Amino acid sequence: SRGLLMPSSQNRMRRFLIVSPHPDDVDFSCAGTIAKLVKGGNRVEELIVSDGSKGSHAVGFGGKKLVQLRKKEQKNAGKVLGVKEISFLGEIDGEVENTKNLRKNLVAFIRKRKPDVVVCPEPFLFRFDRAGILHRDHRKTGEAVFDAVYPATGNASFFPELLKKNLKPHNVQELWFWGSSTPNLIIDISKTIGQKIQALSCHKSQIRDMEALESRIKEWARKMGRGKHMRYAEAFRVLKLG
Repeated sequence: SRGLLMPSSQNRMRRFLIVSPHPDDVDFSCAGTIAKLVKGGNRVEELIVSDGSKGSHAVGFGGKKLVQLRKKEQKNAGKVLGVKEISFLGEIDGEVENTKNLRKNLVAFIRKRKPDVVVCPEPFLFRFDRAGILHRDHRKTGEAVFDAVYPATGNASFFPELLKKNLKPHNVQELWFWGSSTPNLIIDISKTIGQKIQALSCHKSQIRDMEALESRIKEWARKMGRGKHMRYAEAFRVLKLG
């Protein structure tokens, strides 16, 4: 496992795009890393794929009301981490598929924003040993992001109609997958775990017991950092693209 290269060692800011299946996934998965990247002078923005409309077990509470509430919660969480740009694609919660249309929307967004690094769920998870992270929307989002980034985003022959909108090919340098069973990048979030917890606490519609969640999050983060001289950590599988 290697440490995170911050701008001081690269002499330039890097642009990160975090693609999240639902509102809140991004904060569960990598809020500590986001806060650290922002503090390091990098530009980080979030793109939420689905509308979160099914994210409640309360009978009769869903649809537009929940969509608006979860958008607000995500924006509040973003403020905690220093994320200034959060966009929403509005796919239907629980019905995300790796369609040509979703790939086109992702390609258009990535060409417009020109990130160096795209972060998303690991698409190649088929071990089915943990419920939340294996939600179909997560797998399909990861797949669609992978297919959009490689090869479509950097190749003018994919979605040529985007060229008319001046959305020229853009080459993403790296994909970072969260939730991987074979991570190769462990990031020390000991100084930003507090911000991660605070960001998660913004998702009130999703959390029944914040105290229990906090201890669970810290336990996961401790596990990630074990043997790496890190009190708390987050892990990713990095795929370099050329």
